[in-house]
Amino acid sequence: MIKKLFIASKNSGKIKEIRAILDGAGIELFSLVDAPNIPEIEETGTTFEENAFLKANAVYDIVKIPVLADDSGLEVDFLGGAPGIYSARYSGPGANDLNNNEKLLAELEEVEFSRRTARFRCVIAMFDGISGRSFEGTCEGHVISYIKGNNGFGYDPLFMPNGYNQTFAELGEAVKNRISHRGKALNNLREFLLFEQKM
Repeated sequence: MIKKLFIASKNSGKIKEIRAILDGAGIELFSLVDAPNIPEIEETGTTFEENAFLKANAVYDIVKIPVLADDSGLEVDFLGGAPGIYSARYSGPGANDLNNNEKLLAELEEVEFSRRTARFRCVIAMFDGISGRSFEGTCEGHVISYIKGNNGFGYDPLFMPNGYNQTFAELGEAVKNRISHRGKALNNLREFLLFEQKM
């Protein structure tokens, strides 16, 4: 039975989403914010799943409790799936959310809305020192032509999920956690953890 989980992330927005969705699952959560001396894990994988397991395995070797790690990003069809696994560092060295958003807008500047189809993809890996398990979620939508909304992080101000006229950065936390790529992956993880607690 899993009683403790270590979140292999320093991203405050991501940690907040994870805590909100796993609340009530009977798990004590820690993160890299609680252990700032753990070195940055280089993401050398070629897929979201590979990167997630790289982080989970490496952090487990240090903390010795089950680790949850995710890799996620935005896949834009017009750009052949880019930025994909490079989403967080899309604009190069020293990349931040604003620079990444501005680069994406520049690359799609002449592209009409109907051709700006994209999806957020998230793979969560959980490793307990013996075995690993992954949980995936996707959210389909479009990239709009300007930054819109003040909430969220990453590409949230540019991504409008199908069926909504607001971006992830405008939708409330409850709605986003229900429909987002990470929300879907985490809900799959939550169901697994709740099942494990009954065993």
